[in-house]
Amino acid sequence: MFDICIEKTKSSPEVSFESELSRLNIKGESYPENAFKFYEPLFGWMDEYFKSESRKLQVDIGLVYLNTSSIKCIMDIIYRLEQESCNGHDIAVNWYYDKRNRNIKECGIELQEDLESDMTFNIIEQA
Repeated sequence: MFDICIEKTKSSPEVSFESELSRLNIKGESYPENAFKFYEPLFGWMDEYFKSESRKLQVDIGLVYLNTSSIKCIMDIIYRLEQESCNGHDIAVNWYYDKRNRNIKECGIELQEDLESDMTFNIIEQA
């Protein structure tokens, strides 16, 4: 019922939900021509997922490149997750970055600093 699977393309990331682990994965590169159109199904998915009882969700984000419009969409996703966390859902975000990719690390740090709640937001270095 809550499954989501968006295949990776040259300019867009893979997005999938592992229901048995309550884990949403976003990984790859994100520079689609219309980022909002690409991420729109994910916003709808989140609305449906959080409609019912208190839910747990782990979000693993492993992007190696984001354009400006993708950053805006990811920010919107993080802010929605933060709101759901404030509504009682158990949410943790893991922001993965390659140790050679300083820009992605800094993007994660900025997102983490912008949070106004105590939602879990981990920044994790990958080898």
